[in-house]
Amino acid sequence: MVQGPAPIITTDRLSLRAFLPADARAVQLLANDTAIAATTLSIPHPYTVEMARDWIRSLPEKYGAGELVNFAITHKTEQYLIGAIGLRLEPQHARGELGYWVGKPYWNRGFCTEAALAVVRFGFEELNLHRIYAMCFKQNANSERVLRKVGMDYEGVLRQHVRKNGRSHDVVIYGITRADFIQNYG
Repeated sequence: MVQGPAPIITTDRLSLRAFLPADARAVQLLANDTAIAATTLSIPHPYTVEMARDWIRSLPEKYGAGELVNFAITHKTEQYLIGAIGLRLEPQHARGELGYWVGKPYWNRGFCTEAALAVVRFGFEELNLHRIYAMCFKQNANSERVLRKVGMDYEGVLRQHVRKNGRSHDVVIYGITRADFIQNYG
């Protein structure tokens, strides 16, 4: 499903590229925020630079195995790190799960929506996926707003579906098919 080096995707304001070892400190600084940990299942708090290094080191193998394509969201001209976005791939079903986080200093500036739209387009046009879905904590209204803006439809609530910090949480699920995306975005 994925071949060759990880791609670079550019948008009006962003460059989506592979994470580099040199990004570890910036990842740690952005991800080590209680607001990020509270809205992201896989990011604990505190989040150390060694956790960031380990995560970045794990990405090429997962990409090569066709399990995951993950991008550093960076500012196109100034190249600073804004966050992370990617697709966890399920090739046997021709689908991918969209996941992302954006550092708190960059919230409410449209960066996440711009990156998400580019990655959804990439999933359909380059990876030939049939469906892309995403889940977020029910209380994460900002993430739900991003998913609606990229054309995903609300599909329901998975009650008490995940556990974080010893508590069960409801998650909402959104999805879009290739046909829906083409109808909305050509």
